[in-house]
Amino acid sequence: MNKLLQILLPLLFCATIASAAKIKGHVYDKQSGEALVGATVILEKTGKATSTGLDGSFELKDVPVGKTTIRITYITYKTIVQDIEILSKDNVHLKFYMETASKNLGEVTVRATTGGSNDRDARRIEQNAPQVMNIVSGRAIEVSPDLTVANVMQRVSGVSIERNSNGDGQYAILRGMDKRYNYTLVNGVKIPSPDNKYRYVPLDLFPADLLDRLEVYKTLTPNLEGDAIGGAVNMVMKNAPDRLQINANIATGYSQLFFDRNFTSFDASGINHKSPYEINGRAYNATQADFPKGVFDYTSKKPAPNMVGSMSLGQRFFDSKLGVIVAGSYQNTYRGSNSTIYSPTVTGTDEYSIITNKSYREYSEHQERLGLHGKVDYAFDKNNKISLYNVYVDLKNQQVRDAVSTTFNGVYDPAAGNAELVYNTRSRLTEQKIYNSTLHGDHKFFDEKFKVQWSAVYSTAQNEVPQNTNIELNGLQQNFQNSRTSLVNTSPVEMRWERNTDNDKAGYLDLTYNIFRGNRSLDLSFGGLYRDKQRSGFYNNYTLSPSAANAGLIYGKDFQNYTDLQLVVNNPTGGVANPLTYDASEKTSAGYGMFNYKSNDWELIGGARVEHTNQGYQMLFAQGESRPSGNQIYTDVLPSLTAKYHLSDKEQLHASYYKAVNRPGFYELNPGVVPGEDYDEKGNPDLKRALADNYDLRYELFPGASEQLLVGAFYKRIKDPIEFTFQTDGSAHNNIYYIPGNFGTAKNYGAEIDYIKFFNKIGVKANYTYTHSSITTPKNKRQIDPASGDIQTINVTQTRPLYGQSEHIANLSLLYKNTKKGWDVQIAGAYTGSRIIAVSQFLNNDQWQQGFIQMDISAEKRFTGGLSAFIKANNLLNTPTKVYIKGTNPANDKIKEDLVSNGHTLIRNDYYGQGYLIGLRYKFN
Repeated sequence: MNKLLQILLPLLFCATIASAAKIKGHVYDKQSGEALVGATVILEKTGKATSTGLDGSFELKDVPVGKTTIRITYITYKTIVQDIEILSKDNVHLKFYMETASKNLGEVTVRATTGGSNDRDARRIEQNAPQVMNIVSGRAIEVSPDLTVANVMQRVSGVSIERNSNGDGQYAILRGMDKRYNYTLVNGVKIPSPDNKYRYVPLDLFPADLLDRLEVYKTLTPNLEGDAIGGAVNMVMKNAPDRLQINANIATGYSQLFFDRNFTSFDASGINHKSPYEINGRAYNATQADFPKGVFDYTSKKPAPNMVGSMSLGQRFFDSKLGVIVAGSYQNTYRGSNSTIYSPTVTGTDEYSIITNKSYREYSEHQERLGLHGKVDYAFDKNNKISLYNVYVDLKNQQVRDAVSTTFNGVYDPAAGNAELVYNTRSRLTEQKIYNSTLHGDHKFFDEKFKVQWSAVYSTAQNEVPQNTNIELNGLQQNFQNSRTSLVNTSPVEMRWERNTDNDKAGYLDLTYNIFRGNRSLDLSFGGLYRDKQRSGFYNNYTLSPSAANAGLIYGKDFQNYTDLQLVVNNPTGGVANPLTYDASEKTSAGYGMFNYKSNDWELIGGARVEHTNQGYQMLFAQGESRPSGNQIYTDVLPSLTAKYHLSDKEQLHASYYKAVNRPGFYELNPGVVPGEDYDEKGNPDLKRALADNYDLRYELFPGASEQLLVGAFYKRIKDPIEFTFQTDGSAHNNIYYIPGNFGTAKNYGAEIDYIKFFNKIGVKANYTYTHSSITTPKNKRQIDPASGDIQTINVTQTRPLYGQSEHIANLSLLYKNTKKGWDVQIAGAYTGSRIIAVSQFLNNDQWQQGFIQMDISAEKRFTGGLSAFIKANNLLNTPTKVYIKGTNPANDKIKEDLVSNGHTLIRNDYYGQGYLIGLRYKFN
């Protein structure tokens, strides 16, 4: 019997193998011919099923030989049901083409809301867009390691990020052009900035999960506002889906930094949001009782875990005529950094600085980020539609900066044992918020030959820093032991109230008339906008000193808490009379004419935009200033031309020229002096706008769904670029201030490549940008006067890169996507090359940020029922921010920290720690 089984079992196994087979195939979009990722492939009545990979391919093994039925389903596409015959071997490679069940993606305009929430639609929008642009889809944002729009921006080719004090991204630098040369849109509408000095928008205000997609424009057409020499960032918010859709997630995590040290905080609940001057009148004499002590009631302990979450609900009603969506996001996080700063000083005739001071700082920041978005749209018929959308973002940042600095006579040398110490603790609550409301209409007439689009917009941006408190105490280091004392011969406590508001009222109108259609079409467009911006700024400060009874008390010996100090107010009526208390306005009116010609091979978009600007300021407390008010009025004609040549259905050449403008900020025109921590700043009422000619050429290939190869080059010639440098004010005292100025003509050119490719379950996203720029600015050089033998300062010029420009920027992301098992994994690395972050008044003493690599990872596992789990980990390498000056003084070689290497002198080191997050996501439909 056993011998019989030994014979029969192999025969049975061979028979089973003979009756089973393997089939392979691809699933494509019928219209575009592109692969569909994640389509479900089912062999009915067999229990065999799989999903298409990142290249649209599928494979089913051990399927029964014979006739069967295959079913293919994919969201928004019509289901395919087809009978096939499976052979025992040599099965034909199957190909299926699915038809979309929804409307085709139309041409993208500045206020369009079509698609883009998935990678496939994002690539199509890039391909069809008249501008040179890059898009990050909502799905790519969702599975990325990033929580804010600023951090998402670092994944885009040609973009580097300027980070804040806790290491998070804050501002975007596009193609080496500083943040001042870019503007920010929400659904195609420009929004104001809450920044206390400038007009650019901090992108860390926006939670990334409110977006359908993120668009980065690198060229302009005449229907886009013209003040974007670097480019523009457009955040397209979530849109109402065809059927009920619910998305929600919640997550918690921790920062590695606070495993190693405590988090310092203060009691902000009792802060007065108005100064005593505002509460009681300008003649009121403030006392200590007017200043709540919670701002220096410090506690040090481990922080609570980070908590983030978001939710969106949307649906269309009444046969899809009415669409409604609401979305909200809340992030409660604890961040920080450890910083070591070595202060360089130019002395004598030395060409390079000498380190004379060391400061160690610990930042502890509690951030609460809130984002709300709501949109209602109604289609009266196929030709008339209106929409109302509102977005509100609010970022509260409660920060404590605890610092101790060491100063020696001459070169910094901790081995000397004795030194002067300065202890400085700052408690600051900053709240920034933006609100935008837009009523928009789309109308078509005369068989859709004439189109009208209009928008009525109200936006406001606010920044408030109430009772910003600095406590500064002097001490002494003796035999390497530090003591902290309170001294009454200075003003160790300063409290500031700062706030500013931008209010925008704007109207947009766009008219398009179709001349002819068919294989060739021509559209003529005309339109414009009017915006009235009103800005106000307020600044007040008080200085306080210990009372006579508290003179010379030693911290830790005579008193244990700063709240025990008895203080007197040195300036009881406050210091509201300063240049930061002012009103300003900017009225912008613009009109444009544009044509759009299309044929089978060519697409030409050209025309001109005319922008008229009336910008002015009014200092409320001039204090003898010779120019307490001023304004600038000018008109700019900004032509542009874009040409696209279609080499095939999937590849094209994209060329563009446009002229753009960059206007000064209100703060930059205000001529008053503003004292700073390290140097004093002063505005320049004669500052002119910058104008630039911009050229782009890009080869674009879209070989498959979600795949692309973009290879391009760009050149910018900027007339009167605006940069801050140290300059003398021309007075008899020859005072030196950090002042904005115009500096001749700058050039900025480079090349970039953007590559996305998928191999079934593996994907690669990579981009690299080379940028070179040059600008010539004045510098000071110290030398010995041959006649007198005294040290004199002479003016020279130096050519350098533009502020903030990195020569090399690169991103590499490795993706793993298994739709059958529900896995999405991403390992993302971003490299930013060295760049100037502070311009020195002295020759060869500019401060450079060292090039760095940041590594992040994210993973998501989907389960049945719409539930998934995810993790996000940021800054895995604990990459520091390092700042150096080129060249070195021989005296710095003596410093034991080894600050000198490769001809550079290290002057700053910031560490932020890793961040970890784990959470759950739920999706319905």
